[in-house]
Parts: sequence; C-alpha cells; structure tokens
Amino acid sequence: MNRVQVILTLDMEHLPSNFPELLKQEQEVVAVWKSEGYLEHLYLRQARNGAVLVFKDKEEEEVKALMETLPFYKIKKSVEYYNLIHQF
Repeated sequence: MNRVQVILTLDMEHLPSNFPELLKQEQEVVAVWKSEGYLEHLYLRQARNGAVLVFKDKEEEEVKALMETLPFYKIKKSVEYYNLIHQF
C-alpha cells in the first residue's frame, strides 16, 4: 500500500488577518479527508509553522491536487512531497 507524505510549511511572517477563519476551514477539509479514509495521519509541527500529512491509496499527483484545495495552501512557504513504501 503506497503512502505519500506531505510537509507543509506556512509563511508565518505574512499571515492574513482572517487566519482564524482559514484555520476553521482547514480543519473542515482535513476532517472530510480523514472520514473518506485517504488521510491516514496529520501531525502538527512542534514549531507551529505547518503540518505533516500522510495520505494512503493516492498517487502523488492526486495528493498535489488535494493539497491545492487547502485554505492554508495559499499561505504556504513550501510544500514537500515524499512517496513512501509502507513496511509495517
């Protein structure tokens, strides 16, 4: 079963004034992904400047398309994608 890990880093220097609203929208989107079964894990980064998401049963291109729909994608500093092989 394939996995795609995404490391999202936000541009904390330029947060919009509606950040709390974006956060709520972000939480709603990832809750749908989790309920639909393809978001396996979501980790907040300890520095509070982004998150690590692990998708399952999606190809990298599909994950990229999903990530582009996130409200936080507009305030990203960087996004990194890693294809993983699940061993255990």
